[in-house]
Amino acid sequence: MKTAKKIFKIIGIILGVIIFALIGYIIYLFASYHRIEDNLPLEVESHAADAELTTEKEYSALTYNIGFGAYTPDFSFFMDGGKFSWAKSKDSVLKTVQGAGELVTSYDPDFALIEEVDLNSTRSYHVNEYSILKECLADYDTVFAQNYDSAFLFYPFTQPHGKSRSGLALFSRYPVTDSLRRRFPVSTSFSKFFDLDRCYSISRVPVDNGKEFVIFELHMSAYGNSDAIREGQIRMLAEDMQKEYEAGNYVLCGGDFNHDLKASEDDSADKESWAYPFPREELPEHFAFCIDQLTAQEKNDLWDSARNADMEYVPGVTYTVTLDGFIISDNIECVSYEDINTGYSYSDHDPVYLKFRLK
Repeated sequence: MKTAKKIFKIIGIILGVIIFALIGYIIYLFASYHRIEDNLPLEVESHAADAELTTEKEYSALTYNIGFGAYTPDFSFFMDGGKFSWAKSKDSVLKTVQGAGELVTSYDPDFALIEEVDLNSTRSYHVNEYSILKECLADYDTVFAQNYDSAFLFYPFTQPHGKSRSGLALFSRYPVTDSLRRRFPVSTSFSKFFDLDRCYSISRVPVDNGKEFVIFELHMSAYGNSDAIREGQIRMLAEDMQKEYEAGNYVLCGGDFNHDLKASEDDSADKESWAYPFPREELPEHFAFCIDQLTAQEKNDLWDSARNADMEYVPGVTYTVTLDGFIISDNIECVSYEDINTGYSYSDHDPVYLKFRLK
């Protein structure tokens, strides 16, 4: 009896410590949660030559979600149903981000929009990925909009995802006069600790006719499957883009939309719930996705810009989808449009490359 009481006492103490730690951790999560302010002016690092954009000349833009440097083709992510919550190693992160940066540089874009760039995160071994990209794209003006600065996520228990600081990097060969961070509406439920903050940046480049070329870079919410959040984010983005168009400016919006850009809403029953078709009717007048200016056959043949990370990439087996792309206003001409096929060598996404002219 004495031995049994002692065992139960020890078990009770252990359970008490676990419950106390759990309550303390939940308090920590709620106490440390914060959203970065809306309408936040962003610092522009100036390196580009002093020149203005002009009409009728051909320019290029590239968008690329580099997946915090973790996604080699054999990597799978725990939030997608895969195995890992960290990149394989610090060395792997360094090589992957360097490879992604060199890939972007090889296309010599006038504008590069790069998403999911970590500054100081557990999952990427605290590598400053923005610094690596700035070395690759040294002659560009650059702006960074931080998506989130999350609390330490103690899940999965075998390899806690940890603390994350990540965001959106814009690189421009032409001087950026100013830039602003806009805060997307996000979940207010417990799921906010997984999807975290979301934003888009609005950056301005002068045109020699007195107008501005306004670049929206975004990374919309994933995993949430909330119609209210989805509709709120699209409505906010559409209103801001429309204001710029009505002011007489040229508008380009690029990034990771976290929507299936090839599918129509009629196809939604056949698609993954996390890759909802983008509702085209929600776009403001005078705006369209560049992908929609392709023929049906060209659109169908286009390489999918993203893969599911529930497993390693196996061609013909892994689910793929187009989540990344560009929206342009009708005073911009889409000259050519390409989803670059690297076989997802440096990320679970591949770049999208656009050539365009200002009318």
